[in-house]
Parts: sequence; C-alpha cells; structure tokens
Amino acid sequence: QQVSVEVLEHLEHLALVDFRDAEGVRRLQKAIQFADQLHEVNTEGVEPMDSVLEDRCLYLREDDVTEGNCTKELLENAREKVEEYFVAPPGNIPLPKLEERETFLQGS
Repeated sequence: QQVSVEVLEHLEHLALVDFRDAEGVRRLQKAIQFADQLHEVNTEGVEPMDSVLEDRCLYLREDDVTEGNCTKELLENAREKVEEYFVAPPGNIPLPKLEERETFLQGS
C-alpha cells in the first residue's frame, strides 16, 4: 500500500517521527498492512475496553533503587543530548522538504 506524501507529512507532524529514508517508509507500510488485518475481525457487540487488565486488581510494588550512578553510560545511548539530558522526542528534528520526500517515496 502506497503512502502519500501528505499522509507522511501528517504522521510526522503528529508523532514527531522522521520518515526521511526509504527504510522508514517501508516500516510504516508494513505497520499499515499489519493493522489493516484488524478490519477483518468481527467486533459487532464487543464493548470497548479501557485496559486489557481492567478486570484485575493491579498491585503497586515498592520502587527500590538497586543500581545507580550510571548517568554517563545512559547518555551514551542518546542520539542527541543537551548537558545531562536526552533531547526528546528524537524524531523532533528538521524534516526534508516535500520535493525530497517525493523522491524516495517513488522508489519504495
């Protein structure tokens, strides 16, 4: 299923995710194909749920710190950081112009 440039731009704006390369577009197309299977499921008479665990009592556990002092190691995983903070969301980066996107969309 083809993804139009307009839909791509709209999704990038909503999710702050960068689909600038062909691999990103392929992943999006696969996700759409997977989600389209849900249209085949008969949900008539099925009430929507707030949570799949809404019929269970969820117990909270103590938040015990078992390790720590690993800020430097964690920040090594950051694509972009400012001082000692992750820049988030990582997709919040300048996006290519429409003409550039059309080029790799045609190749996918």
